Amino acid sequence: MTHFLDELTALAHGTPDAVALRWFGGGRGWFGAGRGWSGGARGCARVREEVTFGLLAERVERTAAALRAGGLAPGDRVLFSIRPRPEGVILCLAVLRAGGAVVFVDPGSTPELFAARIAAAAPRWAATEALLYAASSGPLRAVARSRGLLLPDYGRLPVRHLYTGRWLPGVPRGARRVADLARAEPGPAAVRGGPAEQEDREALVVFTSGTTSDPKAVVHTVRTLGGMLELFAQVGDLRPGQRAHTDQMFLGLPAVLAGGTWEIPARAPKDAPEAFARGVAGADSSFLVPADVTALLDVLEAGSVPAAGAPAAGAALGPAVLAVGAAPVPVALLERGRRVLPGTRWLAVYGATEILPAAVTGADEKIAAVADGDLVGRPLDGIGVHIDREAVDPDDVPASSAGSHEVGELVLTGPSLMAGYLSDLDAGKGRATEHRTGDLAYQDDAGRIVLVGRNRDMIIRGTVNIYPGLFEPRLRGLPGVADAVLVGVPGPDGDERVVLVVTAAGGTRVAGSPEIRTGTELTRSVADQVTDVLDHGALPDLVVEASHLPLAGRSRKPDRRALVNVVSPVAGTVRA
Repeated sequence: MTHFLDELTALAHGTPDAVALRWFGGGRGWFGAGRGWSGGARGCARVREEVTFGLLAERVERTAAALRAGGLAPGDRVLFSIRPRPEGVILCLAVLRAGGAVVFVDPGSTPELFAARIAAAAPRWAATEALLYAASSGPLRAVARSRGLLLPDYGRLPVRHLYTGRWLPGVPRGARRVADLARAEPGPAAVRGGPAEQEDREALVVFTSGTTSDPKAVVHTVRTLGGMLELFAQVGDLRPGQRAHTDQMFLGLPAVLAGGTWEIPARAPKDAPEAFARGVAGADSSFLVPADVTALLDVLEAGSVPAAGAPAAGAALGPAVLAVGAAPVPVALLERGRRVLPGTRWLAVYGATEILPAAVTGADEKIAAVADGDLVGRPLDGIGVHIDREAVDPDDVPASSAGSHEVGELVLTGPSLMAGYLSDLDAGKGRATEHRTGDLAYQDDAGRIVLVGRNRDMIIRGTVNIYPGLFEPRLRGLPGVADAVLVGVPGPDGDERVVLVVTAAGGTRVAGSPEIRTGTELTRSVADQVTDVLDHGALPDLVVEASHLPLAGRSRKPDRRALVNVVSPVAGTVRA
């Protein structure tokens, strides 16, 4: 397989004047309110920048050459905190072309977790928006803190700095403006070495979970990232000339490499759903996480999309294809989507950061499925599936009507399988040969994957994976707490609310359904102390006290399924 950026070069030669990137301007920045573009209507947007294939390829090559000339060496890691927009896309691709690796780190995480992730990744470069530098160390720092945004001080990181946008106070001395790199004289950009060496080079690092003492990051190479882009092309049935309207790079880049246009909204769909609703109308494809789908459907059902710029009579209100993923996709969400946007083909995508995407199913198929469990669909071409029955404790398998299909842990392989976890690879361990998902599953007679539970405890909230076993020992050490269990309660949008269930010292584990109480002296005390023992990403949405913990199986472990059932009525009142 050639470097996937070679495909971009070929497109630039074949269709140099076709639009590759289209960015809608307007909206707010990292924090604070913004004004719309169309007649002052809030949330409106207009096309702010278009980049043709010829210009995109040229800017990527020039920027890569400038990075190499400026000292970026093969294997250098670049901390990347730039929202989706042409300047950031060009820089991201240029870093890969020059042989570097892009490290995605959420600037909104706690300073402690951010510092732990930086220490683990050891980047030599940082690429950040000028506004973020100003908000983390400059005159806007107080404004950011007043909005509850505790940003790390990017300017003090001992790295080489790159910034996008106009210079602002707080941008460190010596930082280079990304737009200036793209104007540099052309020169050698691509790294040297054989094809295999280039394809196996580290390209992408994504932090997914873990604690401040053990942050967990997934590492992809040029080869596995290219495999991921090819698999996503299967999902959207992408073709030349199509419009993909999304803020998600893993659909945007495949659309570009297929010869289509990646339309980038000014703001995330959940932050500006009205603007997104107008932009996505009539598009060929889009990719959203479940929470964004809910925000989109809310404004469409409410009829709150401003008339300015609305689709003409008879035009499509949504995209031709809308893929939903990155979190569990509930049937109820797809049913609502079909009702609000009946002309859209809805798809549910299954996968993990470690191997993405892995399977896909249409809304009609998922809704009509009689399988007992969550149908996630047929594996994509190239994805290998193994159901490991030996890895499953029979006590953890829920009673089901799987019939003759035996349940086991779902194990996946394929071209998008990660190279491994950052800490393992940096320690010299071998590359990953499979991904054990932790999902309990079986394959039906048609080869479709059906999930029936979890083989290990994990909660998914937003884009954060929370492993209760990492945190519960700390919670059990809090004063007055006898036992503590973190559970995830699914919401209507597929996201999970994190509920901490505690029992008082002196209580016992007994059979039967427990009594659940809120607002007790113990829950108030625990809620005041959780920030001292938990990472920000694992903080509970709600703390409840249980009379006892229900138990399950021969091992007499806490019955998490039973706990979810008993706390759901209370957790349903929690705002996401």
